[in-house]
Amino acid sequence: MAFGRLESRQPAAPMSEINVTPMVDVMLVLLVIFILTAPLMTSAIRLDLPQSEGTQAGAAPLAVILVVDAQGTLFLNDKPITPEALRQRLSEVAKHNPQTELELRADQSVPYGRVVEAMGLAQKAGLSRIGFVAQTAPALAR
Repeated sequence: MAFGRLESRQPAAPMSEINVTPMVDVMLVLLVIFILTAPLMTSAIRLDLPQSEGTQAGAAPLAVILVVDAQGTLFLNDKPITPEALRQRLSEVAKHNPQTELELRADQSVPYGRVVEAMGLAQKAGLSRIGFVAQTAPALAR
């Protein structure tokens, strides 16, 4: 470069491609988060529910879930509970809101008498809305 002369290079042209690497990184992180949290959103108690023909029921606005597993153990909202504690808890729920629905989930191998006992506890506590939860049967070929 000589004295008093400026370089005559052209300025660099702007980049016309979009850098998608940060977007892909964010999407992969979200995918990992969903993969890890999806199993936690389901009920922790494994049951073999009986099947019935019918449509999916609408969700009740106020409901408590009572589960009777294959061994006859009672669970209220996925927590094990004794029959006496269940009676007290259901009484509290009924006093707070008598229109609360009890969703009864019973394994198909549970004797019918055990299911009737659970229903009786709920009715004595003051809950008259009891819904039975079952899996929908696959469509039969006609």
